[in-house]
Amino acid sequence: MKEVNRKDYIDRLDRKRGNRLVKIVTGLRRCGKSYLLFTLFRRHLLEQGVDAGHIIALSLDDIENSHLLNPKELYHYVLQQVKDNQTHYVLLDEIQLVDGFEAVLNGFLHRENLDVYVTGSNSRFLSTDIITEFRGRGDELRLTPFRFVDICTLSDQRPEDLLIQYYRFGGMPQVWMKDDFKEREQYLKTLFDQVYLSDIIGRYHLRGVEELGTVTDVLASSVGSLTNVTRLKDTFKSVCKSNISHNTIRSYIDYLKDSFLISEAQRYDIKGRQYIGAQQKFYFTDLGLRNARLQFRQQEEGHLMENMIYNELLYRGFSVDVGIVPVAQLNEKQKVERKQYEVDFVINSGSRRYYVQSAYEMKNEEKRQQETQSFGHISDAFKRVIVQNDAVLPWHDDQGVLTISLTDFLLHDDVLDW
Repeated sequence: MKEVNRKDYIDRLDRKRGNRLVKIVTGLRRCGKSYLLFTLFRRHLLEQGVDAGHIIALSLDDIENSHLLNPKELYHYVLQQVKDNQTHYVLLDEIQLVDGFEAVLNGFLHRENLDVYVTGSNSRFLSTDIITEFRGRGDELRLTPFRFVDICTLSDQRPEDLLIQYYRFGGMPQVWMKDDFKEREQYLKTLFDQVYLSDIIGRYHLRGVEELGTVTDVLASSVGSLTNVTRLKDTFKSVCKSNISHNTIRSYIDYLKDSFLISEAQRYDIKGRQYIGAQQKFYFTDLGLRNARLQFRQQEEGHLMENMIYNELLYRGFSVDVGIVPVAQLNEKQKVERKQYEVDFVINSGSRRYYVQSAYEMKNEEKRQQETQSFGHISDAFKRVIVQNDAVLPWHDDQGVLTISLTDFLLHDDVLDW
């Protein structure tokens, strides 16, 4: 089986070497954190000339290391492996198994010749509040499931054929180690129910297990659609005959976000240059997990494509919002009519901004006009881009709007500047 080298992440870790912070690899469980650190990064260090004796690597879930789950034992063991004043790289997997691990890691930071890297894969360590445990002494690296460009390195199949599978199975690494599609589906279903939701239930001592599942299902069904807590509450009341509170629903959403299962995109008024908090969109970090939660029954490619683009934009370092353009127009009766046009994504990175539309089908000029209508009401000069599912050569229309295929978008990091 071919290997995804995750070179981009290795480069990021390499740039963090020696920064006097604890490097914390976070992300979804089973997305490859341990492999990144213990196989790929360790190999990189050796290739860079680091002596193997200066790499202290410990898998704390290994029974042979069970005595090191005592914080003092772990601390003293690592220090005993330090041979000289040269830099020693400390790689610790499943650090959350050590009670009081924060104090241990902070202790390592006082040693000038220790460079510390950790991963963890239970719900506590996966929580987004992990960085605060070190009071500014942690440096997070967020690992994602395989991107589409990674999938293409694993197989000799055409990108167009792999894209169909990526829509359905997402990018969890173990999925792509299985050739049988039924095995992939079962793996993802088990992973969602027995790992992710179980982690959340255990961490927060939840009693409303069914309610958490229902919130998850509703969010999975509404990917790419505007929603809010009030609408979810109404759904519970009408469909589930439940009077679950507004605060409880908000808490469940936060739990899913903290476990990196979902992300939330805010609405942004492009003309008014302000955020509108009434409604949001929620996207899943991995499409395969989203599909598994719904038993692979809801395959709305347009919404899944939007989710795919959103994840890729986040990976590339953009802040991503859902844009609206409020417009006042005269209707046929010459009366002022107020409308809101949507821009799928308003993305920013430093001084760069782009407006991006996701168009699953754009087979005729009428459909194209629908997709570009919102662009015509934006007065600034930032670039407008349409990403369409169908194969198309990149081209610019008379208004400067760039149209590209989804495959090109996923395979080329610089595609927005073509």
